Amino acid sequence: MSRRGDQLVITNRKARYDYSVLDSWECGIVLEGAEVKSIREGRANLLDSYARLDDGEVWLFGMHVSPYSYARNDLDPVRKRKLLLHRKEITELERGVEQSGNTLVPLRVYFKDGRAKVELALARGKRSYDKRQALAERDAKRETERALKGVRD
Repeated sequence: MSRRGDQLVITNRKARYDYSVLDSWECGIVLEGAEVKSIREGRANLLDSYARLDDGEVWLFGMHVSPYSYARNDLDPVRKRKLLLHRKEITELERGVEQSGNTLVPLRVYFKDGRAKVELALARGKRSYDKRQALAERDAKRETERALKGVRD
């Protein structure tokens, strides 16, 4: 985050493990009541969330936002939330999702200039052998860094 006032709140670390990210977009999100305050406190979860296109609109499903403790009304914590994108971006997403194996996954939620934003990714699911290969590459990279660190010291 380069700009002043940007604040990262929630990341979906499992998404990068389970999916290979093809492209990503910044979306606004429609929130109600004290959901913004809950998200600012980091009381939200993207673990099982996904996005879906419905009648030319993009909806986020499965994002859990815990109720704000000082709020009067309680909303459903896992209700679907509308994502705000330009029409061109939505048509790009539609084309991407039409391809077999592609899905829409939220990567992170953050605040930009005081507004909640979601980074939405067009992703393709990884196979189990892809995941093992990625783990092996990461371990090999760690080993080489350790070896180089020992040589430098």
